[in-house]
Amino acid sequence: MKNLFAFCFCFLFVSTSLLAQQNLIHALPSKLGLDEAYINQKVDSIMELGIKDQAFPGAQVLVAKNDTVVFHKAYGYHTYDSVQPVALNDLYDLASVTKILGPLPALMKLVDEGKLDLDVPFSNYWPSWKKHKDKKDLTLREILSHQAGLVPYIVFLEKVMRKNGKIKRRFVRDTPSEKFQQQVYENLFISDRFEAKMNRMIDRSKVSDEKKYVYSGLTFLIYPRLIEQLTGVDYETYLDQNFYKPLGCYTLGYNPSKKNYVNDIVPTENDSVFRKTFVKGWVHDENASLKGGVSGNAGLFGSADDLAKIMMFYENYGAIGDKQIISKEVVKEFGRVQYPDNDNRRGLGFDKPLLDNSERTLEKAYPSPLSSPNSFGHSGFTGTFVWADPDNKLVYIFLSNRVYPSREHSQLYRLNIRTALQDVFYKAQSISSKN
Repeated sequence: MKNLFAFCFCFLFVSTSLLAQQNLIHALPSKLGLDEAYINQKVDSIMELGIKDQAFPGAQVLVAKNDTVVFHKAYGYHTYDSVQPVALNDLYDLASVTKILGPLPALMKLVDEGKLDLDVPFSNYWPSWKKHKDKKDLTLREILSHQAGLVPYIVFLEKVMRKNGKIKRRFVRDTPSEKFQQQVYENLFISDRFEAKMNRMIDRSKVSDEKKYVYSGLTFLIYPRLIEQLTGVDYETYLDQNFYKPLGCYTLGYNPSKKNYVNDIVPTENDSVFRKTFVKGWVHDENASLKGGVSGNAGLFGSADDLAKIMMFYENYGAIGDKQIISKEVVKEFGRVQYPDNDNRRGLGFDKPLLDNSERTLEKAYPSPLSSPNSFGHSGFTGTFVWADPDNKLVYIFLSNRVYPSREHSQLYRLNIRTALQDVFYKAQSISSKN
């Protein structure tokens, strides 16, 4: 079940200025005070169980301690036919992890620059909301912390498909043209007018009168356009110039099938409804797909190494080496629980531990009960998970394609694999300190 185990050893003691370079620093877990034998035994056992119980055909785990990668190992295969082993540089569809690696750093930077205010009506920046009484006074703080009362999701695919399963040709064509330029999949192109239709549906969606925690990804669909309006720069270009290239995240991006990566791309689901094939190299999420694969709610692909780089950037509160890209104060504010009195654990865009997480058993905790209250991250529907813990200087990356061959595969959740794996590395610190 195990394969492709790799470590690269470099100098352990380096200045923080090197963290901005594209090469990660690696060392054995024992060099950073972690019990190596315990880690290997526990992680291997959990991953073998996951593959055996078909939680995923394959996956990989990367953990960094003190800005140094101490564990990176791949398990299993791309699919259950056991033909192509998982490789350490494979690209994964990150699903909702996109939210904190795509639009969120841009929003943080815009807040830092005074171009966005968390506590004024969002309609100041998205004027179409001024026409809607239930939305005109909502703030970005409420929206990003999922406290605004927005509906969780709109299935825009219903507007593209007929009841008999046929695609409406007024929205999707099999060849590009002047009015159908955005590519949805191989030989599928969406009408240029459809994004405006999606935005109108978001504008008109209902808002609950009861302000309580309800997870909603709706506004993440419009953040890329908002970012472009506020910066005057194409969304993808803005991310590349300000974050991905300075961090050396050269595989982190949208629509990898259109790029000449040497990395293999892990397939996701057999789409029997829309694309009628196994989806590979194109975003799994249908809403992001209908935006040409470039969205704030989903659509990013990346390798474990690149995810580690950007999560270490967050762990270091917005610093790339000696350069502060986003102010420490802003990153800390985004990573802070916003509405604890409303039983809402969320930060601004970031997910956070359950409010009573340290008091829970591993089975009922999210994430590890040993993670600090200051830690933050996000999970993805495809079976991905990223987490940064500034207090413990621990970054945890888990990548899988648990939706293969179908999203009905839910063993990853039932077995609590992602939390159990993360917990191993916290316990490995305490075990080592006792020895």
